[in-house]
Amino acid sequence: MSAALDEFCGSVFWNASYLARPDADLPVCFQQTVLVWVPLGFFWILAPWQLLPMCRSRTKKSSVTKLYIIKQVLATLLMLTAVAELALAFVEDTEQNPLPAVLYTNPSLYIATWLLVLLIHDARRFCLCRDSGVLFCFWALSLLCGILPFQSLLRRALQEPISDVPRFVLFFIFYGLQLLLFLVSGCSDIAPETKEITKKVRGEISLLHSTVFKGYRKPLEVEDVWELKDKDKTRAIYTTFEKNMKTAVKKAQAELEKRKRKRRRQEGDHGNNMSKAQSQDVLVLEEKQPKKKKKGNKEDASLRKDFPRGWLVKTLCKTFWQNLLMSVAFKLVHDGLVFVSPQLLKLLIAFVSDEESFVWQGYLYAILLFLTALIQSLCLQQYFSLCFQLGTNVRASLIAAIYKKALTMSSTTRKESTVGETVNLMSADAQRFMDMTNFVHQLWSSPLQIILSIVFLWGELGPSVLAGIAVMVLLIPINGFLVAKAKTIQVSGGWKILPGEHPLTLVIPQILKLFAWEPSFEKRVNEIRARELKNLVNFSYLQSISIFVFTCAPFLVSLASFAVYVLVDENNILDAQKAFTAISLFNVLRFPMAMLPLVLSSLVQTNVSTARLERYLGGEDMDTSAIHHNPIAGSAVRFSEATFAWDITLDIVPGSLVAVVGAVGSGKSSLVSAMLGEMENVKGHINIQGSLAYVPQQAWIQNATLKDNILFGSELDEARYQQVIKACALLPDLALLPAGDQTEIGEKGINLSGGQKQRVSLARAVYSNADIYILDDPLSAVDAHVGKYLFEHVLGPKGLLQNKTRILVTHSISFLPQVDNIVVLVAGAVSEHGSYSTLLANRGAFAQFLNTYGSQEENASEKNTPEQGDEDEPCVEEGPEDVVTMTLKREARLSLGSQLPPLAPAPPSEVGVWELLWWVSYRQGVKFSMYLRYLRAVGLWYSFWVAMGYVAQYVAFVGTNLWLSAWTDDAQHYLNQTYPVEQRDLRIGVFGALGVSQALFLLFATILSAQGAVRASRVMHQQLLSNILRVPMSFFDTTPTGRIVNRFAKDIFTIDETIPMSFRSWLSCFMAIISTLLMICLATPFFALVIIPLSIFYYFVLRFYVSTSRQLRRLDSVTRSPIYSHFGETVSGLSVIRAYGHQERFLQQNENTMDINQKTVYSWIISNRWLAIRLEFVGSLVVFFSALLAVISKGTLEGGIVGLSVSSALNVTQTLNWLVRTSSELETNIVAVERVYEYTKVKNEAPWVTEKRPPRGWPSKGEIQFVDYKVRYRPELELVLQGITCNIGSTEKVGVVGRTGAGKSSLTNCLFRVLEAAGGSIFIDEVDIATIGLHDLRQNLTIIPQDPVLFTGTLRMNLDPFDQYTDEEVWKALELAHLKTYVQTLPEGLLHLVSEGGENLSVGQRQLVCLARALLRKAKILILDEATAAVDLETDHLIQTTIRSEFADCTVLTIAHRLHTIMDSNRVLVLQAGRIVEYDSPEELLQKQGVFSSMAKDAGITATESTPL
Repeated sequence: MSAALDEFCGSVFWNASYLARPDADLPVCFQQTVLVWVPLGFFWILAPWQLLPMCRSRTKKSSVTKLYIIKQVLATLLMLTAVAELALAFVEDTEQNPLPAVLYTNPSLYIATWLLVLLIHDARRFCLCRDSGVLFCFWALSLLCGILPFQSLLRRALQEPISDVPRFVLFFIFYGLQLLLFLVSGCSDIAPETKEITKKVRGEISLLHSTVFKGYRKPLEVEDVWELKDKDKTRAIYTTFEKNMKTAVKKAQAELEKRKRKRRRQEGDHGNNMSKAQSQDVLVLEEKQPKKKKKGNKEDASLRKDFPRGWLVKTLCKTFWQNLLMSVAFKLVHDGLVFVSPQLLKLLIAFVSDEESFVWQGYLYAILLFLTALIQSLCLQQYFSLCFQLGTNVRASLIAAIYKKALTMSSTTRKESTVGETVNLMSADAQRFMDMTNFVHQLWSSPLQIILSIVFLWGELGPSVLAGIAVMVLLIPINGFLVAKAKTIQVSGGWKILPGEHPLTLVIPQILKLFAWEPSFEKRVNEIRARELKNLVNFSYLQSISIFVFTCAPFLVSLASFAVYVLVDENNILDAQKAFTAISLFNVLRFPMAMLPLVLSSLVQTNVSTARLERYLGGEDMDTSAIHHNPIAGSAVRFSEATFAWDITLDIVPGSLVAVVGAVGSGKSSLVSAMLGEMENVKGHINIQGSLAYVPQQAWIQNATLKDNILFGSELDEARYQQVIKACALLPDLALLPAGDQTEIGEKGINLSGGQKQRVSLARAVYSNADIYILDDPLSAVDAHVGKYLFEHVLGPKGLLQNKTRILVTHSISFLPQVDNIVVLVAGAVSEHGSYSTLLANRGAFAQFLNTYGSQEENASEKNTPEQGDEDEPCVEEGPEDVVTMTLKREARLSLGSQLPPLAPAPPSEVGVWELLWWVSYRQGVKFSMYLRYLRAVGLWYSFWVAMGYVAQYVAFVGTNLWLSAWTDDAQHYLNQTYPVEQRDLRIGVFGALGVSQALFLLFATILSAQGAVRASRVMHQQLLSNILRVPMSFFDTTPTGRIVNRFAKDIFTIDETIPMSFRSWLSCFMAIISTLLMICLATPFFALVIIPLSIFYYFVLRFYVSTSRQLRRLDSVTRSPIYSHFGETVSGLSVIRAYGHQERFLQQNENTMDINQKTVYSWIISNRWLAIRLEFVGSLVVFFSALLAVISKGTLEGGIVGLSVSSALNVTQTLNWLVRTSSELETNIVAVERVYEYTKVKNEAPWVTEKRPPRGWPSKGEIQFVDYKVRYRPELELVLQGITCNIGSTEKVGVVGRTGAGKSSLTNCLFRVLEAAGGSIFIDEVDIATIGLHDLRQNLTIIPQDPVLFTGTLRMNLDPFDQYTDEEVWKALELAHLKTYVQTLPEGLLHLVSEGGENLSVGQRQLVCLARALLRKAKILILDEATAAVDLETDHLIQTTIRSEFADCTVLTIAHRLHTIMDSNRVLVLQAGRIVEYDSPEELLQKQGVFSSMAKDAGITATESTPL
């Protein structure tokens, strides 16, 4: 081979002696062949692919740009130089001296190559991205290979006259042109017409430059982040994932069936058990057959526990295999290069120690070290980028799958998990997968690195290396034990309270205030907190020990290895090459050893998540096979022997109004669920002809504008829209809302009253213009007169929906005479149906029902068929006069205005973003005062000694290394002598002592910092809690509970755990960098000059990056919460979404929300890579300069100090990276201190207890006097109550009535001083309530609030949260509240767990629990706030009877919705626009034709006798 090449070049191809001299050079033939053919080979292999766009593309070429012309001109000039060289060869070639073949082949190859380059430039005009990566790499490679001939020619020219001038000149022209092309192809070439499109897909790095600078200059918004490519969008990713998922799940389900069959065969078939999906109402059925059901459930459960397994990971691998393969390739290259650096270090130390070696070798090693570090860092960053991309894509596909599943899952599967658990799948489990994918490759990479390290170490130190490895392996179980111990502390202490479980979410602030439960609550939270902190201290100590072990590790390992190596054989002398190469390898080994256990434990956790996701995503879908849509003449809805939890046959005529009535638990809601396909069908079917609209019992409102809530995705038809709004009595409300129908409605309709929510929900149905309307008791939440208005204008025979089929579930009797057909349900079956008169004549269940609850109502309603003028009354009534009060009520609930920009109309995508962006972006940086505030909370002495501990640790660290370098120099000093034993022992002993002291100083610092951190946590939590419990109610009205809970959960968690960790890591990194630079400067003092420019560059990168990174993190969390809140919203409104058939639209919205989040995460990932590449470049330069200076100072340096300097430099790269990360993290986390501080400064309400205490047993009589009492919600607003004066006598029963917004609820707020007086006063038993403490007042009043508020916990805790009463008293209260029998049937009795918001009790039962609560307190004054609004007549009756008997000797104020409830009061107080207009006994007021009598007329009451109550 060599001989052939010699002939081909006409000179020697290879001769090693060329290198063995000071002015080494490569033979000319080698330069002409290998150095030319390597870049050309690379180019010709990859070039053909670059021409593909030319053949495939159907698009037309983009226009010619200046850059394109420059490239083509330069390539043409290159071709001309090649042609000139070929011509020269032909001219010079003569018979006498024939030229070697190489002078013909090379120019010919180049001509072909430059032609191809011209073609590629042209082909790229078909692409969006016209720059070619292959060409760029080719130019770079060609220039690198050209450096050697370049310097050869220059050196030869300087030594002797140039022999071949033309070729000499041509080479330099050729090299210069290539350099120009390399520079030009570095600029991006964008055609003017594709500028807009390429903006979106432009190279990430160039875009990042602009983003990073933008983020430094101003707060970033979502719009500043560049768009995702189509292939990265959620829809594209999910489509592939779903296709693979379907096939995998099918296989898994087949397996599952096999397993089930096998199990059944083993157990013998126990008969077929139906799983009964029961609605909460069907309690009747449960009571009849409790025993049978339980047994059935057991078997069901064992079968239900099983689910399709093992398909998720396969699906993910199949979907993302390309990414996985590419990242494996990059990781392999990186892992290989990791082991090149220690070998180069070894060569460099040998070079310094060897007098004979040539200088060029040293320079070569320095350059190779630099290049290795550079390529290593590029591969690593590319690998990370791929891993993180994989992570975000996996998360996106999982979230999309979970969301889609939620829309299609059956109601039984849905009942298996709560909304919270389902959202958890999204937030926790999908996130866990994302975290896992970042490190999944460590599973093969760590073992590979460990094996390679051991192989290389064996080569250095022989078997002694096993001692070091043994120490490492021993440390793993110790660390494992510490981690396990820490875990048990976390678990046993129920240690961190998760946001969802924080005591604050369990309690509605209003209840705490009205019942004066704050001190007991504070005590309870403090007890939990004390346990938390105790565990936190133990946890921190454990952490300190594990940090101590981790710090000892590297030095113990090197101590063990070196000591054994020196002690085993006296000929073994530790020299610099061995010691520092070994230390570098040990450093390499540390990372995989630490990572492997972490990755394995993360794998275990991911396994749990996998099971959860597989169960959820493999669950049963909703089965709508029982719902048919066949056209049947004369039938809109037909139940044919439809058996759900009961059996029904029913036919509903198109265009009729059908009322469904029945007692609580008779199955009304279940009937509705069955029609919507939400119930499990046993046999038979339901035929529904036409489209459905559904109004649920509890209105479901989206977090969007009011208009969007009504349109619900339909096109806007302005005329119809206005008609619907008018009919649903929404016009007056629109006049009051800050932005009309463009007002943003908060989550769960927070800024609307119950009645408004219900009317919006109704308007949504009416606007949808469906054929069949299913209305589940929509009128219960609105005032009687509004209900009447809605019936007239919307539901009734003359309403908007008169020609539609309407199925109305109702508790209200007054509308029944006007419906076409009534269906009476008893115990889940139709007991009778027919028209009102038929049913009355039948004298069946319905007639009895009517006799009990208002037999005379029908004549009342018939007499009072309202005239036209009367109809519009509610709208007029709620008009101008009430505007003020209504606005105030809304203002109080809403007044985000005081903190946020006005609630302007906002596009749905930014919902909720405002509120978060508002306060985070007001200042980019974090004030230094926050760090000081935290350090003060820790204690300044603590802080000082912690810092000192770290300084001492690093002094010892530098000492250890300098001692090692001196030890290795002994090998030179005692070159051919025996090494003295005492010298050896001294070296080992001092090395060990320095190492131990290093670890001890660190232990001292971490234990101190643990104590300080716990102290800070205690102080900050206490300040926050005591302040939050003392803030006025208006604060809770204007601040979302979520935000307050976040302060207690997330921010306190950050202060407890994250900030101390961040501070420690930051100090540690900072000291490590300083000590490394110090050691390099000790070796080569000139390095100090290099430090200055490097640190300036580093500082700027740091400043730019930290601000941008922090903002991208903020955007990530800001755009992430809408994903979860939209999901939560969807799950709670599932039945509505399905009823309207809007699943596809919600899927689309979810994808858009996801994409907004994806693009911010994506930018964050890329910005991290942007930073890492620049920082690692700084690290690579540090390595290069430390090696270069060592080469320059050769002769003056010992091998040991060079080894120390370069091996420290090799380590510094990662540390530099970490310092930026920790700075950024610390700056992000310290915000928590600011947020907590912000809430400790909120203004408090009046003191709980004042100097003046009321007399014992006050109030003994229960007399209330209002004296010219005025009140307003906020100083700048109008009065709500405008000078009220009245007396309420002892034990008097007074009803308070008034239209919506007349100030009824404000009255109760004033009695409890939730609102403070703006003038006048209130006396209770002659004590002015403004002069006593809030608790003295509130503990002596009792209220049954409007919304029955229950919190998660036992039933007993809900009645008596602080154990003030005995069990007997509690049972007595339950008996009086008619709940005793129900509670006795519950398996846990009083310890029955109440779910979130009391979801597992019916609305009526919740209200009765609140009644029981009031009965326990039994104060002299009772206030009933519209407590009967959402209750059926039966429960209402129960409550009224109890109150009448049990509170006979108390003063009772009832704020009424239904006038029936107060007709037997002693007196009635009528409010209008904040003034008392009438105040007398009901009989008097009915005779006096005033406001009250007109309201009574609306409600169908003529004389007091007419009410059975």
